[in-house]
Amino acid sequence: MESTYLQKHLGTCLTQGLAEVARIRPVDPIEYLALWIYKYKENLTMEELRQKEMADLERERELALIEQEMMERRKAEELMFQQVRQQQLELEMQEKERQRIEELQRAQEHLEKMRMNMENIAKAEDTSHLEDTVADSHKTLAEISDRYGAPKLSRVEELDEPMLSDVALNIDQDL
Repeated sequence: MESTYLQKHLGTCLTQGLAEVARIRPVDPIEYLALWIYKYKENLTMEELRQKEMADLERERELALIEQEMMERRKAEELMFQQVRQQQLELEMQEKERQRIEELQRAQEHLEKMRMNMENIAKAEDTSHLEDTVADSHKTLAEISDRYGAPKLSRVEELDEPMLSDVALNIDQDL
């Protein structure tokens, strides 16, 4: 039983330490073996610490990779969302443009109808005015006018404004 305990806890350490003492053959082998065992223990502690640090670094690296993958996924999702939103905005803009064009076409059609109506009304007025003029051309001024005492002339001649009457010319010559 004691040999199992010694084998388990000191077997490797003592075997390597005694082999080192036999190889080097120091002046004070006991002190050398004691210092070697302290150094062996320090080396074991440092190796355990190094192993622990390596494990921690490996875990941190894995976490960093996972986090980087998540960030890339988020960026991809954000990019996809932006593209979808951009497509939605483009569709909305196209729909608005289509509605605006339809509205302009309706307005143009309405204006065209109004213009046609106005032309028809103008033609009708011209026709009725022409008929009135033809009918009125045979009437006398008294018949056309509602005034009492209007002369019964069938036609009235009007002089052009820029032209001076003969009477005005004769007055200028006399002076």
